[in-house]
Amino acid sequence: MREIEYNEVVDAVKNMIITTATNLPEDTYDALKEAMEKEKSPVSKEVIRQLLENADIAKNEKRPLCQDTGLAVFFVKIGEDVKIKGGLLKDAINEGTAKGYEEAYLRASTCEPFSRANLKDTLGYNLPAIIHLDIVEGDKIDIEYAAKGGGSENVSRAKVFPPAAGKEGVIEFVKEVISDAGGNPCPPITVGVGIGGTFEKACISSKHALFRDLGTENEDPEMGELEKIMLDEINKLGIGAMGMGGTKTALAVHIESNPCHIASLPVSVNVQCHSSRHTHITI
Repeated sequence: MREIEYNEVVDAVKNMIITTATNLPEDTYDALKEAMEKEKSPVSKEVIRQLLENADIAKNEKRPLCQDTGLAVFFVKIGEDVKIKGGLLKDAINEGTAKGYEEAYLRASTCEPFSRANLKDTLGYNLPAIIHLDIVEGDKIDIEYAAKGGGSENVSRAKVFPPAAGKEGVIEFVKEVISDAGGNPCPPITVGVGIGGTFEKACISSKHALFRDLGTENEDPEMGELEKIMLDEINKLGIGAMGMGGTKTALAVHIESNPCHIASLPVSVNVQCHSSRHTHITI
């Protein structure tokens, strides 16, 4: 049994949040550069150039990439041979989140659903974090983190189709979601699609799909082909960078699929903005 100190997890999470707030991941930066080169609209090409300039400024001056510093979302795999010494893993992640957001002067964005009262003075900065835990083999902890902004989250949707809808129905649904979203999620976007499972499994899968590095292939060839079709159809919508019209509305479509009930076909679409702030560490 390997013991990991509680404060080691706190510090690791805090540092993830501080770094990710100001440093656009390399995969996203490269995808934006490629999109700028291939964009056919001069207006959208200039918009993407400004997005890249913003990323450079944020990195060099240690300033947030966006005023919406997002809610903290974690996908965590903890090895069955790991013991957290000095506290609970969930508490360590939440404490690291609060410290990261407060010490980096990031916006506190969690509030009560109806009163809209901010929770920073009662729970802590940007708490509670959204944490998805899974127990796996081994003696390590893998932590995937993303800052999820409201503009992209607000346009995300889920639907349970009858099985007869098939691939065509799923493609049309994804197109409809992105078409209705327009420029609101701050494109060029990344589109996560969860297919199968149950209603909630599809939603979680579509969120986790956003963590996959841009430019990587889907392990399932059938889903990989479907990703290419969806990306092509989305970019034909002409929404363009920040909704200014163009040929690069999306940088990528990532699909995660799961077995489902014989009577249903759950589908979820989760959208991420051009500032796809995500990172992954192993402790």
